[in-house]
Amino acid sequence: MNDASLPGFDQPDLLASLEAMDDTTLDALDFGVIGFRPDTVVCRYNAYESRAAGLSPSRVLGLPLFSVVAQCMNNFLVAQRFDDATEACQPLDATVDFVLTLRMKPTPVKLRLLAAPSVEQRYVLILRP
Repeated sequence: MNDASLPGFDQPDLLASLEAMDDTTLDALDFGVIGFRPDTVVCRYNAYESRAAGLSPSRVLGLPLFSVVAQCMNNFLVAQRFDDATEACQPLDATVDFVLTLRMKPTPVKLRLLAAPSVEQRYVLILRP
């Protein structure tokens, strides 16, 4: 779905928009969204990402993101950036080119990493070509 009223992957201040969204709106986005708590447990997972990754919400929600769900992101490009931002009490809004490799053939994507000290949930957004 490509609804002009929905925020895009590159929208400024997207973290606030994601936090305000209900699950139905999150599912309507045309990019993947994985929301997780400070302990890295996944608490939001949209329909786009479920279809693209081939993982149902029941296989993802409630599990640690970097050690179970997306081990290929447990590195300095992704997981460490969240840790560094938290340690420095700094917001994080970074877009990185990345290759997903776990449970699928290598897939080039863009990731957008979002976090802020005032927001409990953190987000990894996945834009596939």
